[in-house]
Amino acid sequence: MRYKLTVEYDGTDFVGWQRQSNGPSVQATIEDALTEMHGGLATIIRGAGRTDAGVHALGQVAHFEGAGNIPLHGYQRGLNAVLPRSIAIVGAELVADDFDARFSARGKLYRYSIWTAPTRAPMRDRYVWHLRREIDVARMQEAANHLVGRHDFCAFRASDCERKTTTRTVTRLAVARSSDLVTIEVEADAFLKNMVRILVGTLCECGWGKRTPADVQQVLAGGDRRRAGITAPPQGLALVRVDY
Repeated sequence: MRYKLTVEYDGTDFVGWQRQSNGPSVQATIEDALTEMHGGLATIIRGAGRTDAGVHALGQVAHFEGAGNIPLHGYQRGLNAVLPRSIAIVGAELVADDFDARFSARGKLYRYSIWTAPTRAPMRDRYVWHLRREIDVARMQEAANHLVGRHDFCAFRASDCERKTTTRTVTRLAVARSSDLVTIEVEADAFLKNMVRILVGTLCECGWGKRTPADVQQVLAGGDRRRAGITAPPQGLALVRVDY
């Protein structure tokens, strides 16, 4: 039987979602717990996306195969009893055999958080990019408007991105401020490696006055990563939701 898990995690202490040899990953931690629940039978989970080291999630989705002898509440309670406090299973469902956490997804929502106060906020520090400078949110939103729609986002991907196609549809890109907290929410059908973090870095450069909103449109059209902005650090980014 196929099961779908919705997972929340603090990515600070992990090398990312995907199992790797250079440190603990979220995927490996959950797989090890499931393998133990299944009496030592190796269990593989497949996630909706590979969040980078230090990136968080409120609604990551994964699927796995089980024998059907453990009830849904047993998976949720059992996993939460043994997983570290930085990972929680917030939902468990039975799904159709053809459900795939990655390939069945129709879109995702990411949120990036920026703290703009002159002093750091210890209670937020693991989840924000702390920028000790003023930032113009209206200019950022003006630039963001040029990025909404179906475009080739080649200029906004990591140099080692392995995706064969770079055209994506961004349905919403919203910049908002609440006191000292600035958030950037991006919804799209799919994302390239580091795409959100490069978008954020580029928008921030607009907010600082380093580049104009019209310049962002030219960067998008040019497709040259070297002309886009910096890659924002990982800790401000969270995968909020996966849509099916």
